[in-house]
Amino acid sequence: MEYPGNLFVVAAPSGAGKSSLVKALLELDSKLNVSISHTSRAPRGQEQHGREYWFTTVDEFRTMAARDEFFEWAEVHGNLYGTSRAAIEARMAHGEDVVLEIDFQGALQIKQLFPYAVLIFILPPSWEELEQRLTRRGDTDPAVIAQRMSNARLEVAQAQNFDFVVVNAVFDTAVFDLKSIVHAQRLKYAAQRRNRSAVFRALELP
Repeated sequence: MEYPGNLFVVAAPSGAGKSSLVKALLELDSKLNVSISHTSRAPRGQEQHGREYWFTTVDEFRTMAARDEFFEWAEVHGNLYGTSRAAIEARMAHGEDVVLEIDFQGALQIKQLFPYAVLIFILPPSWEELEQRLTRRGDTDPAVIAQRMSNARLEVAQAQNFDFVVVNAVFDTAVFDLKSIVHAQRLKYAAQRRNRSAVFRALELP
């Protein structure tokens, strides 16, 4: 089904700066809305239920998945993450542009279900820089960092399946690149036809 709103899906390996980039993008673009995912993991730091994530138990999550309530879901680093189907479709049906922060598995699932979704992959400038960023967090066990670096190599290999790639070497440049992608997508013929359907009908455009 076609919706007037656009769906942007952003994925990246842990430590590439995905969340920081999306947060900066949202501050620059008032027309974008972030989708809050469900997860079975425990809150970290100052995270709040309903703000960063909807936190659920594993049993609650699997019940929702069995009811087909997720647009996509996947297990990442031993935890379950999913995107509410009803929440996304309701927003897009009202013409809102939605951005999702999810892993590559979920991104590719969404692309199969929703071909108009715009997939964006965030790359680190190098493996060394990615490891340094993970280490600088200061709250991650070395064994966990090693596991995330191993996972990152598998995740980065999926970048070729995405529509756009942004290298997060200089933060401000990466934010500009993200905003450029969003703006360009809104001007594509198919997106304009969905969002400005009255104009297209008046001009008798297919």
